[in-house]
Amino acid sequence: MSELFDAVDALVASRSQLPPAEERKRLRQAHGLTLDEVAAALKVRRATVSGWESVKKTAEPRGPEREAYARLLNKLAELYPAPAAAPDPTPTVFTGQPIPAERQTLSVGPASEPTDMTEHKNTQTAPASAAAEQAAPRPARTARSASMSHRPGARKATPAGTPASGTDARFENGPLAVVDVDIDGQVLAYCVGGLVLDVPAKSLPSLVDWTLKEAGLGQPKLSGPGKDADPLLVLTESALKRYGLPVALTEEERLAGRIPEGHKVIKQLARADWNLTKRGFGPWARIYRPAIGSERACVQLCIPSWHALDSRHWGNAGQLPPPELARILGVYASRVMTPRGSTAVTGLELMTALHPPTRASEPDETGKRHSEHNPGSLGKDPVDCAPCEAPDGHPLLKDLPRFHVRGPAEKLFEEAYDWARPMTDAECTLRHLVGIDVNMAFAAGANGLVVGLGAPTHVKAPVFDPKLPGSWLVDLSHVDLSRVKVGKDKWADLDASLLPSPFTPKGERPEGPAWYTTPTVAYAVELGYEVRPIEAYVRYENGRYLDGWYNRLRDAFLATMADLGVHADMEPPDFLAAMDGYKERDPQLASVVSAVKATVKGGLGKLRERPRGEGWRPGEPWRALSRPTWRPDIRAAVISRTRINLHRKIMKHAAFTGQYPVAILSDCVVYAADGTSPLDFLPYREGKPLPGGFKLGINPGLVKHEGTQSVLWGEEVRERFDAPELNLARYIKDGTVTDADNGE
Repeated sequence: MSELFDAVDALVASRSQLPPAEERKRLRQAHGLTLDEVAAALKVRRATVSGWESVKKTAEPRGPEREAYARLLNKLAELYPAPAAAPDPTPTVFTGQPIPAERQTLSVGPASEPTDMTEHKNTQTAPASAAAEQAAPRPARTARSASMSHRPGARKATPAGTPASGTDARFENGPLAVVDVDIDGQVLAYCVGGLVLDVPAKSLPSLVDWTLKEAGLGQPKLSGPGKDADPLLVLTESALKRYGLPVALTEEERLAGRIPEGHKVIKQLARADWNLTKRGFGPWARIYRPAIGSERACVQLCIPSWHALDSRHWGNAGQLPPPELARILGVYASRVMTPRGSTAVTGLELMTALHPPTRASEPDETGKRHSEHNPGSLGKDPVDCAPCEAPDGHPLLKDLPRFHVRGPAEKLFEEAYDWARPMTDAECTLRHLVGIDVNMAFAAGANGLVVGLGAPTHVKAPVFDPKLPGSWLVDLSHVDLSRVKVGKDKWADLDASLLPSPFTPKGERPEGPAWYTTPTVAYAVELGYEVRPIEAYVRYENGRYLDGWYNRLRDAFLATMADLGVHADMEPPDFLAAMDGYKERDPQLASVVSAVKATVKGGLGKLRERPRGEGWRPGEPWRALSRPTWRPDIRAAVISRTRINLHRKIMKHAAFTGQYPVAILSDCVVYAADGTSPLDFLPYREGKPLPGGFKLGINPGLVKHEGTQSVLWGEEVRERFDAPELNLARYIKDGTVTDADNGE
């Protein structure tokens, strides 16, 4: 009889109700779970769980997996109930005072519906690209506050490409606002989605108060144990004047990164019991009061005219009108996170936001919860790196002689490629040099990478374990690229003189023992050679810390490129055509793409941040060392894996086609070819790329066309500078070479 009951229970469980795909994903992310963790718990593949969350074609679990999955989702739903949607589909704008009829809400993009509202006299409608116009419109939302006056409701158009800010009622007006003063002297806050708020604040302290109490700005946390993002205010030049701040910094203030502590605005903040962080009042100022329990009181300021938005990463965003600037930063905030500073700072903060160092414990016998270590995070306390991982000047090296130069056997040196070689006679008979570039190469290198989470352990004569992250002192000089393993029991004979070594950034063959990270040593084993480490610093506490970071940045990159008309499922010719001039379709969204890519590189660079002035001397600690996220070993492992991934593709390509690279710079590779397109030398067969080789596409790890120049151009440039091994990958994009590039 019990067997019959079990069969009936299983039959009922096989029809367990499951929430929609979007809700499944929301619940998993709300608890900070990765796809791999869910897959491991349910004993299925990662792709299976991803399919269950796919909006396009939701796969449905069956049998015992369905019962277990439903149980998981039900428990998560109890912990993270879905926020209630706003009942009124007609948005209104709230103010400190009623807004006169002539100050109507501005629509930033092309109108999606008829409107009886006039544009604000101090602004212009921002253009939107055809690609962005196809983006899903943001749901209408209602701004409301019991303590504020309401203007009559009016239907508003949603700007194309503007992200939704979520359904959290606390942050109904989005993550940020651009504060500006119109020609009538009225202070306005331009939010995402074209919403404009009338700002009643007359001073900076009252502006901070208004932001926290009435503006409805902020962003929900990105993981279960995390914290909500503080509201961000972007101050235009007119707003700076209104609140008594300088429009530009003096040279002395620029070098200091802040205005003087005796400035009248800082005194106003102090009188109102507002504090500044140790970095003071600079381009990215944080104004706060000590938290009371879990209640935070903090507002961040971004000041473009003080060079808060680096033009190398944000283009001309700092010069855009307020509605357009709100749109750009809103897209970035929605898809990455609310900016916390430069793209590098934000990249590092994103890691912590996805893996907070602590979480609330289970209730004790009195029902009280306590703060405890969050598994999978770096913790709240910094750990020392290994001596070989320490950069020059680190306190661990203070006992070395003053002018001592550490060699490969003393210092871990995992960096990106900067390699080139003279062209062969056969290559000189070809007409073109074609450069291909790996999309989001360092992000792809971080995907799935197991990194250390705790302090290193020193071991002597260890047996190499490719699954154990660490730094290994090993001699790889015996690895011969002329005879390498390219598959199971499959070897290939190659011309090693035309290939860079995978073990050094300059592509030189190592001459003896040197320090390498796990991915580099594992690649030597993959090529078919034995390795015998002399010693190592390994990290037994480890995990895939960067997976969530990679996934969020990948999704942000792909979503924004899709808005620009470049999609992940394009055929190679269509992809190359779509990439041609994609930045001109919507320069604003193109600047978001640039910022996302800078977030990847900058965030990884921050893992080994060097001293930044402050009177530092070699052998003394610097500020960054006090962060748990100061982890040069993680940075080195990502760079190592990125370099190895590229070398693996180069080897596959050489073994199959007999073609060798002419130059490599970081993630760009240059080949000689008869045609001008990557399709003229990449071995596609019936539309399918070489397995394990280069593949055209927009996904991270795939390649795009970087640029094409003539072989004559390359030879002329090298002859002009008398440099047969000048790295042509540095100039392949537009062919421009200056004397300054070569130290002349």
